[in-house]
Amino acid sequence: MKSLAELRAIRERMEKQIDLRESSDDRIRVVVGMATCGIAAGARPVLNAFLEEVNKRELKNVTVSQTGCIGVCRLEPIVEVYVPGQEKVTYVKMTPDKVASIVSEHLVNGRVVEEYTIGAAE
Repeated sequence: MKSLAELRAIRERMEKQIDLRESSDDRIRVVVGMATCGIAAGARPVLNAFLEEVNKRELKNVTVSQTGCIGVCRLEPIVEVYVPGQEKVTYVKMTPDKVASIVSEHLVNGRVVEEYTIGAAE
């Protein structure tokens, strides 16, 4: 943290996220695995990239959160996307560079980015 203005900007961004979480159950959930293995593999920048991209696009129907161990450490960082009425999609070996594509294709247009999924990795 370098300034009070930066702290205020972070607070405002997080307040928006809290508002999003409380509003309804029909929203898309993006869950980033943030256990020790995920953090060591680079999950924190991935989480931040999702938060920034969702906020930049002002996606009101998307909640970004974190969880503990997802259970497949060799494929970290792992992101799970839950769309109401559909099966969960698990993205693996995530990087911040892949986030914009997933937000654009999957979260906005409803098309899973198959090449980043656990199925493609296996």
